[in-house]
Amino acid sequence: MTTFATKTRLLLTGIAGVLVSSQLAFAQDCTPKHTFATIEEGTLTVAVTTYVPHSYLDDAGNMKGIDGDLAAEFAKRECLKVKAVAVDPAAAIQYVLSGQADIATGDWYRTAERAKVMNLSAPLYTDQMAIYSKDGFATVGDLDGKQVGTVQGYLWVTDLKTMLGSKLKLYPNSVNMQQDLFAGRIDVAVDGYSTGVVAEKSGALKDVKVKVAASDDRVRATKEAAQAAFPYSFNAKELGVALDAQIEAMHADGTIVNVLKSYGLDGTAAETGAPRLVQ
Repeated sequence: MTTFATKTRLLLTGIAGVLVSSQLAFAQDCTPKHTFATIEEGTLTVAVTTYVPHSYLDDAGNMKGIDGDLAAEFAKRECLKVKAVAVDPAAAIQYVLSGQADIATGDWYRTAERAKVMNLSAPLYTDQMAIYSKDGFATVGDLDGKQVGTVQGYLWVTDLKTMLGSKLKLYPNSVNMQQDLFAGRIDVAVDGYSTGVVAEKSGALKDVKVKVAASDDRVRATKEAAQAAFPYSFNAKELGVALDAQIEAMHADGTIVNVLKSYGLDGTAAETGAPRLVQ
C-alpha cells in the first residue's frame, strides 16, 4: 500500500482531468460472472477522484483507496481491464452522466437527490458526518457563531446553510478546506469521518481533532450514517445488476471488511444494513 505521506502528496498536487492509467485486472482464461456492456468493450472506465483513503491514484497512476480497491476487485471478478481517469470531485458525476466513465470512486453517498439523476450501486460501507476542529467540537451546536467550512455537494450542506447562513463557506474539495482550517481562515470543518480518522492517526491533521457529529434534528445527516456506493448511469442497468451481485459477494466473503481494515478503518463500517437513501 502507498504510504499516507505519498497519498497526502497526491492529495495536494491537484487533479488533472486526463486518462492516467490502464490496469490489467484479470487472467486471460477468466470467465465473467455476468453479461453487461461498458463504455469501452472489455474495460471498466472509472472516474477517480482524490479523496484519501477512499479514492486516489498511486505514484504509478493506478487506482487505489477503498473504493478503488473494490472497483478493481469487481473488474477482476468480471474479467475486465481497468482504465482510471483522474477527475475533480465536482466533475466526477458528470463524467458518468455524459458516458465518459462507467462508475466513479470517492465515497459517494446514496442520497435521494443523487438517485434522481443516476443509479447507485448496493451499499459498500457507511460513513458519518464529522466535525474537524482544534477544540474537539462534537455537536452541531458547537458550530454556532463559528466560521465553518465544508465541501460543496455534501449531503449536509443544505441543512448547514439554513443553520449557519453566511458563516458557512463551501469548498470544491477537502484539500482546500483543510488548508484554510490549518491556516485559521475557518474555525471548523465538516467532512466525512473515515477520511479524517485515517489522517488523524497519521498525524497529517496536526492538532486538529476529528469527532463524529452527535445526532441533531437540525442536520439530518447526523441522525443516520450515509451509505457509500458506486454511481452509474440509468442506461447501464445490466452493469448495475453485476455491481450489486458482486458487492453482495464481497460483503459475504469478507473482502470489504478486509479492504476497510487495510486502510486503517474499523471493519464495522461494512455493516451497512439494508439499502437506503439519505433524504
